[in-house]
Amino acid sequence: MTESLLPAEVLALARRVIEENAALGRTVAVAESCTGGLVAAALTEIAGSSAVLDRGFVTYSNAAKHEMLGVSGDIIDTFGAVSIACAWAMAAGALKRSSADVAVAISGVAGPGGGSDNKPVGTVVFARATRDAADPESGDAEERHFSGESRAAVRLQATLCALELLLP
Repeated sequence: MTESLLPAEVLALARRVIEENAALGRTVAVAESCTGGLVAAALTEIAGSSAVLDRGFVTYSNAAKHEMLGVSGDIIDTFGAVSIACAWAMAAGALKRSSADVAVAISGVAGPGGGSDNKPVGTVVFARATRDAADPESGDAEERHFSGESRAAVRLQATLCALELLLP
């Protein structure tokens, strides 16, 4: 099979992530929840991805976030799995548990159910943690609200955003 099941826009962005990070000798890790491995899948569609993608964590359950990434139960209990605090802990945990130079985490409400007044369907949080000589756990985090027209649409938009965060 020569064609990918992923949309062309995802593959084009994944190619940029691989090419630009490879040129810098930089490696990446991903910690995914609502995207369920789509970011890692997009990266591995690209030839040469083994030089860039160190590893991916699919931590869909709260228990997996805790066990695989070290996300504190207090963070999940206080802020929820779909929170800046949780995404940051996921990214920092992925960085700590890998040899990557940068890690991106994604957690959100893809729908069609599961949303609330505070976190409606389409709410997705992202965090990026980087290894930096000055601050070994530097990075940033953000919350976005995507069109909740379908579960697939939210997951696609979140995948694109996460790939953008992996660009140098």
